[in-house]
Amino acid sequence: MNSVSPLETGIDPSLFVGFAFYLVVLLVCGITASTLMKRLDDFLLAGRRLGPLSAAISERASGESAWFLLGLPGAAYALGFTQFWSVIGIGFGIFASWTLLAVPLRKKTAELGALTLPDYFEMRFSDSAPALRNSLRVLSMIIIIFFYTGYVAAQFVGGGKILNATFGIDPVWGVIIGATVVMLYTMLGGFLAVVWTDVVQGIMMACVAVILPVVGIIKLGGPGGLLEALAPAGGDFLSMNAGRTGSAFVFGVMLGSLSWGFGYLGQPHLLSRYMAIKNPVEVQKGTLIAMIWVLIAYWGAPMVGIVAAGTFGSGIGDPETVMPLLARQLMPGWIAGLMIAGAVAAMMSTADSQLIVVTSSLVEDVYVKLLRPKASPTRLVLLSRLATILASTVALILAFSSKDLIFDMVAYAWSGLGSSFGPPLILSLRWKRTTGYGVLAGMLAGTVSNIVWKNVSVLDEGLDLKLATFVISFVFTVVVSVLTGSNPTRQDSGNRNS
Repeated sequence: MNSVSPLETGIDPSLFVGFAFYLVVLLVCGITASTLMKRLDDFLLAGRRLGPLSAAISERASGESAWFLLGLPGAAYALGFTQFWSVIGIGFGIFASWTLLAVPLRKKTAELGALTLPDYFEMRFSDSAPALRNSLRVLSMIIIIFFYTGYVAAQFVGGGKILNATFGIDPVWGVIIGATVVMLYTMLGGFLAVVWTDVVQGIMMACVAVILPVVGIIKLGGPGGLLEALAPAGGDFLSMNAGRTGSAFVFGVMLGSLSWGFGYLGQPHLLSRYMAIKNPVEVQKGTLIAMIWVLIAYWGAPMVGIVAAGTFGSGIGDPETVMPLLARQLMPGWIAGLMIAGAVAAMMSTADSQLIVVTSSLVEDVYVKLLRPKASPTRLVLLSRLATILASTVALILAFSSKDLIFDMVAYAWSGLGSSFGPPLILSLRWKRTTGYGVLAGMLAGTVSNIVWKNVSVLDEGLDLKLATFVISFVFTVVVSVLTGSNPTRQDSGNRNS
């Protein structure tokens, strides 16, 4: 491979131009959207008035996180073409989420008046015993806060890595700067500011994922030049089975990567886009737009890492910095600055959405439902902003204390949310025999199995965390629903209206 040092030149001042412009746009969006925040549903769901384009691009941008342009390229840089199995699984997961969940979730949450996922689970089984309804709300709220705190922290870590690799800023200050910007525009403009910025960020992310590897391949002399540069890495790097066969390939490579798709069925920050679409009729258009984005952008993210392997060789200490380093190496300063802003966009577009979900749990699910149901709209918007600051601060502390890679932090939170909410949600929307007890059991099983699988190495080595915990949650939801089906409360209002 080539032995070009990624840091052989100093910082180009023009890098700051594109990057600073991007940050200004985000803050303007936040300030402008803040004038439209009149009620809690404005802050949490933009008044359910999103069009298909903004809903789809925002869902895609918030769905990818720092993992998209840092974690996935870093994994491809280290492991090679096996990471395209993840891309295949992700594509199927996104399509399944839009086709199976978007329309029924939009209709049911509007019918029930639910603003959050805990709202939905409690109201969906409104004829059940009060203790069960409260348990559904409280457990789902705990799951959201538990997994999202680490998820947001991963985005802040990503911001620190980007700013360090690009401008030489100390990672600690990089984390603080990224967290502060996200907190400010999310606190000011709520969900609407998040959606506006996500549309800009989603377009930027797709452009980076397409342009950067194409330019890199051209500079290496075309596909033949790329293969020649990668030759020293060996045949395993260039194959999709990493040299494994039989069960070692199926369970050790393929299924673990494909199982990323399961997580898309249970991510509250993505599901909120479906809940906020102006009209269920618009979902089909949104599905088409989302899948076009996937087809354009997703081949490029792992290719960034593979092109970086051909460009830099094995000389990069932290694989998750290959994207900003490659942009600096290949592009003029101001364009590189915009591309690196695209990587920051990947981090911010997820962190802001996740902060909104945590905020909604603290304000809607705790304060309104459990403490002050008649609080004024103005007070609730103020409390939502304060909750955003609180959630950002906790995630920031966790970001400083964590030693995990972004890839690992995201994988754990992604699996936890996907398995805790995915099976209970899809079954409650699509299977009339689902009971509140089944949903509660599925959420609890998904959460506990994630914690156990994460901390017992022999389990994770035997079957991938994301796949195993999703199956466990699904089985518990079905079995407990069947066992409690004789309970008269199973024929709740949600079932009768299904």
